[in-house]
Amino acid sequence: MKRRSFFKATALSGSALAVTGLAGCKATADKPAQEAINPDFEFNEATVQDLQQKMASGEMTSQDICRKYLNRIEEVDLYLKAVMELNPDALQIAARLDEERSNGKIRGPLHGIPVMIKDNINTGDGMKTSAGSLALASHKAAKDAFIIEKLREAGAVLLGKTNLSEWANFRSTNSSSGWSGRGGQVCNPYYLDRNPCGSSSGTGVAVSASLCTIGIGTETNGSIVCPSGVNGVVGIKPTLGMWSRRGIIPIAHSQDTAGPMARTVTDAAILLGTLAASDDNDADTYIEKGEIFNDYTRFLKNDLNGMRIGIATGMNGFHKEVTTLFGNAVEAFKSTGAEIIDEVTFEHQQKWGEPSWQVLLYEFKADLNSYLQEYNAPVKSLEELIEFNNQNNDKEMPWFGQEIFEMAQEKGDLSSEEYRQAWKDMKRFTREEGIDAVMEKHQLDAIIAPTNGPAWNTDWVNGDHFAGSSSSPAAISGYPNITVPMGFVHGLPVGISIFGKAWSEPTLLRVAYAFEQATKHRKAPEFKKSIMLG
Repeated sequence: MKRRSFFKATALSGSALAVTGLAGCKATADKPAQEAINPDFEFNEATVQDLQQKMASGEMTSQDICRKYLNRIEEVDLYLKAVMELNPDALQIAARLDEERSNGKIRGPLHGIPVMIKDNINTGDGMKTSAGSLALASHKAAKDAFIIEKLREAGAVLLGKTNLSEWANFRSTNSSSGWSGRGGQVCNPYYLDRNPCGSSSGTGVAVSASLCTIGIGTETNGSIVCPSGVNGVVGIKPTLGMWSRRGIIPIAHSQDTAGPMARTVTDAAILLGTLAASDDNDADTYIEKGEIFNDYTRFLKNDLNGMRIGIATGMNGFHKEVTTLFGNAVEAFKSTGAEIIDEVTFEHQQKWGEPSWQVLLYEFKADLNSYLQEYNAPVKSLEELIEFNNQNNDKEMPWFGQEIFEMAQEKGDLSSEEYRQAWKDMKRFTREEGIDAVMEKHQLDAIIAPTNGPAWNTDWVNGDHFAGSSSSPAAISGYPNITVPMGFVHGLPVGISIFGKAWSEPTLLRVAYAFEQATKHRKAPEFKKSIMLG
């Protein structure tokens, strides 16, 4: 199924590449990729705790660590196209944090840790915020997004910005995930001719390939969990409103959120709590506020005794080998003490996609126009953006168009009765008559389903080829979702998703951590050229 067809049917989101970007997925003419890229790297699989220990002992400084990551990016990103732009201030920031450490000031667990963020998140520094579009290639935000303010306060080093599916893949019905006019085609680090999914493609690849310690992606529907799944990392889509959306280029405020991407559940939990904070100036979520913690690692327990976990039917069976892995995962959950409840069915699974699609179209037009004007972007409206792409067709639309832009432009404002009814329907179908209903009926602590199928071949002519997804109920409702590596299909990673009610991150993290510790499926990529070449 093509990605945009899937997006319209289930309201999925996630895509990035330049016309010359094909080289980004290939080795040099005379050297295979697996020879061109050395899979060994000093910080392969290094965790936040590993690097904190090195800095605390005096073995390394944050400057040392950042310099090694920057050298690694220079060495391998030619083949991955995961990094959009490096922060020219990164080493200076690291030096200041090293000085603080030497004076006895440690801001927290992220002090001196290198982080990469998706290029649709504002930074008030020397870097651009472009959503991968040439229309915003010169756009510098005047100030940081709320979550970036928090990230800097925590002492993290913002190493750079990652490539993405342009406009978070909300542009064309026939797009290739991981493609942007500004950044080129992001490539899957396990097999370079395979797709990285999106729209947080670059963050997923950068984290998986150890180009940073942890990263930040954004999701409307699938854009954190899918690239996390197919790149073999942990991804968390938080409850809507746990992380502020202020200063992030939007698709739709009813579903958008940023979230952590990491190689371990522990690192993802550290980042989740660091940036979790209520923001009164953020858009309304219409989710009753729940308790937010600044340390989610306290909920990581290596047993699930007494917990009831339901299997979401209708969200699996799309790939024989994924089904086998999922069956193994179920047995792993049982081994940790969980009680498994089969046949958890969503009554309205076929009904929530269309109203969500309509809401996305309406809100994209309204929210994007507001962002472009508030942050003084080079183009001031969706209408101007459409015209820019038409005028730069050879660079921005060499492979696919902007049909979704055009559909959104035709919509009215948010007072429309069509919009209001669609919003009510999608939330009802996924919240009180969706996740809430099935969890109460079966007395569940969490619901599980395969995150995705294995990565497909990148194809600019035909677009994406999705094998399946389970992201929609959590995405449309605004409820939390965590994906963890579940295993491999012919060397390609796939994930398992764990989702539940609003503000249930403590419970979901416990489930995710116990599964991770019981299975240890995460393996570093080896940057092979193609499955077909062996």
